[in-house]
Amino acid sequence: MITRYSRPPMRAIWTDENKLKIWLRIELLAGEALVAEGILPEADLAKIRAGASYWLEHAAELVERQRELEKTLNHDVIAFTTAVAEKINDPASRWFHFGLTSSDVGDTAYAVQMVQSADILLADVTQLRAAIARRAHEHKLTPCIGRSHGIHAEPTTFGLKLALMYDEFGRAQRRLEAARESAAVGKLSGAVGTSAHLSPRVEEHVCRQLGLRPTPIATQVVQRDIHAEFQTTLALVGASIERWAVEFRHLQRTEVLETEEPFTKGQKGSSAMPHKRNPITWERLTGLARVLRGNALAALENVALWHERDISHSSVERVIFPDSCTLLDYMFGLLTRLVEGLNVYPENMKKNLGLSLGMWNSQTVLLALIRKGLTREQAYELVQRNAMQTWATKHAGRDDADFLKQLQADPDVAKHFQAGELEQLCSLEFHFKEVTARFQAVGL
Repeated sequence: MITRYSRPPMRAIWTDENKLKIWLRIELLAGEALVAEGILPEADLAKIRAGASYWLEHAAELVERQRELEKTLNHDVIAFTTAVAEKINDPASRWFHFGLTSSDVGDTAYAVQMVQSADILLADVTQLRAAIARRAHEHKLTPCIGRSHGIHAEPTTFGLKLALMYDEFGRAQRRLEAARESAAVGKLSGAVGTSAHLSPRVEEHVCRQLGLRPTPIATQVVQRDIHAEFQTTLALVGASIERWAVEFRHLQRTEVLETEEPFTKGQKGSSAMPHKRNPITWERLTGLARVLRGNALAALENVALWHERDISHSSVERVIFPDSCTLLDYMFGLLTRLVEGLNVYPENMKKNLGLSLGMWNSQTVLLALIRKGLTREQAYELVQRNAMQTWATKHAGRDDADFLKQLQADPDVAKHFQAGELEQLCSLEFHFKEVTARFQAVGL
């Protein structure tokens, strides 16, 4: 498995140097297939390879020469083929790019770059899930309050929160795997996709050698719903990152402070207020997720092209592909670091549990009364009445407000329970009896 510390950086995939190297490889593979088809003399392919090999070893120089030529030619692929022909410096150069259109090279290269990027993102999500799993087991039975609508609901554990996160990024992993598979298609079928000038065998050979599938049918381009699927997958994974960024931002609020993002030595929190320790990295992830969604929308706009192709998609893709892939890789790195270094405050979780005075047992008591024969309406009225009285005691400034004690003092409730039964029901152990099963269900 590629690790974050040994793999090539995402940014390198989307450089012009890497792109032109892929273009060269596509052209050379096409030349091999043309030899097999009896079209290109093998001696001429050797001359093409000799010229191309120089550029493969000096890709940065090739980029500069292509850019120089493009100033006059105003066409990136023609500038590329011209630069290569200069280095071949032989009539054999006439076979370079034979029968191909620009998108045969460009779109097939895009597929290679998307696959390369997906491999890095899959390594990212694997590393992230390992970090989440470690923290989930660490806090498997750390009690905290669950919230709905931002209001105390019932107890959960911080480990269960993280198990949920682990499961969500398992779905992210499967989505990235599917997007990689969908994107791994190339085409060398010519100006309108008819394979009029090159046998489909040429296309099949090139794609197979690149680890791609030939698209079954194309126009001048690979259809852009494939690219939109890739981009929307990145955006959806980014939305999952944002979902957890928002969760942990809330948990860092001063009045909650159950978790806190790492605050490193020498870090400053506010230019005006020295006491601040702000959730700036969680907020950064939230903002970057918006960029991914914007890029996904641009990819969706690229799906509708004129007839067999127009070029309106091209300028968009030159921005959104390197940006989205690099951003998501960066976001994964940030999220992994935050999970690994997350400060968790179990004592604050315990304190916050106490704020609702044990009323998180209301459903437990409600269901127990129903089991004892009361209608749901009767049971609900009894439990709600005691909950409201518990709140009233609290708001009156008394420090003896406690839901369990309130229930025990109400004869209409107490008569239905044996000694010690309510205490057993109103316990954390009651709520956490299935935690291990939940962990096992998500593979933890």
